[in-house]
Amino acid sequence: MNLRTLAPLGLTVAIAASLAACGKTETAPAASADAAKPAFDPSLIKTPLISLNSADLDTAISACTDLNGFVNSKWLKANPVPGDQTTWGSFEILRERSLEVQHALVQQAAASEAKAGSVEAKIGDIWKTGSDEAKIDAAGLAPLQPQLDKIAALADTAAITQYLRDSQAQGQGVLFSLFANADYKDSANVIAYVGQGGLGLPEKGYYFDASQAKIRDAYVAYIAQVLTLSGVDAAQAADQAKAVLAFETRLANASLSRIEMRDPSKRYNPVSAADADKLTPNFSWTALFDTLKVPAAQKFSLAQPQFFTEVDKMLADVPAATWQAYLRFHTIDDAAPYLSSNVEKANFDFYGKTLRGQQEMQPRWKRVLDSVNNGMGEALGQLYVDAVFPAESKEQMQHLVENLSEALKARLEKLEWMGEDTRKKALEKWASFTPKIGYPDKWRDWSGLQTNGDSFLGNMQAARAYNYRYMLDKIGKPVDKTEWGMTPQTVNAYYNATKNEIVFPAAILQAPFFDAKADPALNYGGIGAVIGHEMMHGYDDSGSQFAANGNFDNWWTDADRSAFTQRTDQLVAQFDGYEAVPGVNVKGKLTLGENIGDLGGLTVAYDALQMALKEEPSKNVPVDGYTQDQRFFMNWATVWRRNFTDGELRVRLNTDPHAPANFRANGAPSNMPSFAAAFECKAGQPMVRADDKRVVIW
Repeated sequence: MNLRTLAPLGLTVAIAASLAACGKTETAPAASADAAKPAFDPSLIKTPLISLNSADLDTAISACTDLNGFVNSKWLKANPVPGDQTTWGSFEILRERSLEVQHALVQQAAASEAKAGSVEAKIGDIWKTGSDEAKIDAAGLAPLQPQLDKIAALADTAAITQYLRDSQAQGQGVLFSLFANADYKDSANVIAYVGQGGLGLPEKGYYFDASQAKIRDAYVAYIAQVLTLSGVDAAQAADQAKAVLAFETRLANASLSRIEMRDPSKRYNPVSAADADKLTPNFSWTALFDTLKVPAAQKFSLAQPQFFTEVDKMLADVPAATWQAYLRFHTIDDAAPYLSSNVEKANFDFYGKTLRGQQEMQPRWKRVLDSVNNGMGEALGQLYVDAVFPAESKEQMQHLVENLSEALKARLEKLEWMGEDTRKKALEKWASFTPKIGYPDKWRDWSGLQTNGDSFLGNMQAARAYNYRYMLDKIGKPVDKTEWGMTPQTVNAYYNATKNEIVFPAAILQAPFFDAKADPALNYGGIGAVIGHEMMHGYDDSGSQFAANGNFDNWWTDADRSAFTQRTDQLVAQFDGYEAVPGVNVKGKLTLGENIGDLGGLTVAYDALQMALKEEPSKNVPVDGYTQDQRFFMNWATVWRRNFTDGELRVRLNTDPHAPANFRANGAPSNMPSFAAAFECKAGQPMVRADDKRVVIW
């Protein structure tokens, strides 16, 4: 699956930010009103913001029956998913606005007489080579041919393993992931992590479930199409495609599911290279780390050992011709966004149209902008912050974070089901939270990246290798706590357990999440709930296994962990009961962490709103006929205003740790007496869960 396959947008929990890079840094700009900023014309932002608007409310639907329907149904009916998207709502609209800013910035960089080797010049190189569609089409697969020739020459296990090592060193590993991250047991230092991979379909279930048979057939046809485009005879390509599917099915059978991978213990298995070599006699980890030039021989994490045992067997018993077909297909598929239009279209037709229901490709400028972000995202983020991020947003966010933090502390101090020993540790973790807002304090240095005005694929491969080398160079060194795992222009937020940090990029600090001029209810029901959500990831079923110092360590008594699990099991049952499409329900275990984050985050955000309104009683007034409490929950629902294509929704139900947006809008409030009180809901109404079903955790 190529780099442009979009990860689900939403609020994420990041135990390991596996794609972040480190190296030399520069001091971040002050981003103040007095700072010199590049000229940016706000009129270039064409997409209007979403905000809570009384005209959008469907008063025929009671909030006590369906909060999401009351707030969002009219808007959703009037705003179907555009043909070049698979989802459309609050997140996507903010992403569109971010892309419009970025578009202007890369055009400015490409048109400027930037100094050779500067950040602007390198961004300009990627932009210009990616925009020259005629030149890319004329080149065909020629830019990739040297790599394809190497694959064609693979004749035995020794040659295949050498190729796997060499391609991994360029950041082009197909078969498994290898990345740098904080040691789960020693979070101040970085080690290498190796994990399962190698699949072209979204999740292992796609290879076995009867309901995915048509997707498997379409995938085989796509593999054959790609191989044919690369010059393989059509009949041979059809046979090779079946062999590739069988190859991946073996990998899938040995892989853990998305639900199983939520357990940190399934992602951490420290071994020495010598011991790992014994596990996989046909693949030397010692040789791999020598090729990568990283100090990992004494300790690295080889999680999912059963997967690598199977890979080792496949190195011995799968014919070289099948390995060639597998590697040839994935090499072309991975590079598809940077190749000729016939290859790119084939890739879109399967991954976009067939799998996710997207009806048309996004325009060229958006596709190339994705590539700029893949290659030099933080560099573009520096330009983005200079152009559009106001200092007052960061200042107000810091105040909101402080208020949410105090509300969370009060909850922890009064929690009835938690014993004092565990509570003490929970409060230690609370005291060590690190918030990051807007943009990094230090920026990466890009002087080592070499780009040119000739080859789009060449530029992207150079950027990938450069970023991968940056990442590998962290292994064996102390963790850089100034580093970010998201770019400022990303509409998202995350929690990192090994750093115990919550991070809010600049692009999400807009309506409906945040508006400096809005009444308190909107900001607390929007970004306040997001802040609370990310804090609560430190105490969800996965994050709660990490201590205040970021180490993977049990700080719970057995009794308290049992009490916690009883409550989270209720939340699993609640979301298991939501039918997303006919016959397909939400997976409560897959989405548990995010649902804990939503419930706890909305709860502490509501508490923080009450604190704020006591401080400033003059702001505790109705707006448009709705109280501050009502508007708090209404804006929470506005955040989750979102349509999906049927295909996208089905993929997410199998792969996304976030529940579909409509269930997030309703799920947490239905457990909160404060919601029922705000709208005067009665027992037995759909948005009021019965006492024996109501979930109370934090």
